[in-house]
Amino acid sequence: MTEVNADESWHPPGGTQPQDGTRAGDRPTAAGATQPQAGELGQRGNKWWTLLAVCLGTFMLLLDITIVNVALPDIQRALSSTFADLQWIVDAYALTLAAFLLTAGSLADMYGRRLLYLIGLTVFTCASALCGFATSTLMLQLSRGLQGVGGAIMFAVSLALLADAFRGRERGVAFGVWGAITGLAVAIGPLLGGVLTSGISWRWIFFVNVPIGIVAVVITFLRVSESREPRASRPDWPGFVLFTLALASLIYALIESNQKSFTNGLVLGCFAAAAVLLAAFLLVEFRVAHPMFDLALFRLPTFSGGLVAAFALSASIFAMLLYLVLYVQDILGYSALATGVRFMFLSGAILVAATIAGRLSSKVPVRFLIGPGLLLVGVSLLLMRGLNATSSWTHLIPGMIVGGIGVGLVNPPLASTAVGVVTPDRAGMASGINSTFRQVGIATGIALLGTLFSSAVRSDVLTSVSAVPGLSGRAGQVSAAIQSGQIGQFIGRLPGSARQTVALITRSAFTSGLDRILLIAAIVALAAGLVSLAAIRTRDFVVHGGPPPPGG
Repeated sequence: MTEVNADESWHPPGGTQPQDGTRAGDRPTAAGATQPQAGELGQRGNKWWTLLAVCLGTFMLLLDITIVNVALPDIQRALSSTFADLQWIVDAYALTLAAFLLTAGSLADMYGRRLLYLIGLTVFTCASALCGFATSTLMLQLSRGLQGVGGAIMFAVSLALLADAFRGRERGVAFGVWGAITGLAVAIGPLLGGVLTSGISWRWIFFVNVPIGIVAVVITFLRVSESREPRASRPDWPGFVLFTLALASLIYALIESNQKSFTNGLVLGCFAAAAVLLAAFLLVEFRVAHPMFDLALFRLPTFSGGLVAAFALSASIFAMLLYLVLYVQDILGYSALATGVRFMFLSGAILVAATIAGRLSSKVPVRFLIGPGLLLVGVSLLLMRGLNATSSWTHLIPGMIVGGIGVGLVNPPLASTAVGVVTPDRAGMASGINSTFRQVGIATGIALLGTLFSSAVRSDVLTSVSAVPGLSGRAGQVSAAIQSGQIGQFIGRLPGSARQTVALITRSAFTSGLDRILLIAAIVALAAGLVSLAAIRTRDFVVHGGPPPPGG
């Protein structure tokens, strides 16, 4: 969930802003007055329709992030997906969203925000239908990647449409409504995903987007006016290509390493390619006139601290959700609906804490929300540890509640660490970089934790099964069944005398692997909490015609 400060200085990811302080929609005339950009008067008349269109698109976009998790075990069984396949189903979306976000903002400034928003809505809606009709894992992964492209365009443009349609206090109201919608989507995602998956089919977690998307397209086409930035710079295409290839190579290497090994030639080659491409990307960003990532921003401690927080929040607790859902469904045997209900402890705590933090963020230094929030996330992951073969889902409740409070404290003020420390002309890029780091955190977190998890499970299964008479030659099959979500069917085909033994080994191996990655995720969150407390400083914030931020 992303929060935005409802002030006059916000601008879209990748967007540009005149250096003279005039607003994007106003241009000085020869007489010195400001002349509204074409379509602005009509746009102001349609502002509430614009808010509705943006909220529908945002709801659909964020719902699809949280709704998918509880359906993954059913998808795994229906499409005979491997553990790596599941990682790609999530990461394909995060990868394309991260790669296209800043470029989509630049294109919207050049060709029109309404036009790009329509394109994003259409792409996302059509991709959702393709996901629902998927007949293979590959088709679903490719469709999820296409969803990410549409989602990136929608996310990059949505707040720019609101900022152009609303002025003064009404802008604060509009952003407040938008923020409430984002909180609602995050909170009900697991529950709605469980209802659709258990009650109808996992395919309906994607089909549900189609009618919402069609309504949003119609409203946008009929009621939302166009706006663009006449001085917009062209997209940084070399930077976009290099960044996308570098990130894709890194994610591929991490995911493939759990099926091969870190010393495998292909894996090592992909790691090397990622390093070379990233170095080339940094070189290009130093040299181009209008870089996708303004590297000078990283010299600001508060900006860099905010990026660490954004990356770590996603790479820790949000990346862990995939594995916690697999544990509750595949190992404990709960349905998707029952899983969604149980994860309301987490999403409910996020919603309540975020509401409180949103009010506190104007009264206390943001580092005292972000830093402690991440420390609470780290503590929550440690509280979830200690699972064993006899544990029940209730073991996770304290960790879910504490983790939800931590996430709720971090999310509302996090955006201000990006946009609050730069001048208005760089606010769009700063916000986009922060959002990009969130998606990179999800993609790399899931890939790395999955590699460590698979290694731990495989090692424990091989050791334990080899010691059981009559099963020593089937250790590989047991390990594969656990990672493919087919362990229940595998155990059912075993002789009666071996079933209980293998079931116990399975739960022990899975919880042992889960325990290991919970520790890694906790370390990431705790370290980021300490970095945030040290790096985020009130004196770095730029004041734009308002009261200074709280001292501290």
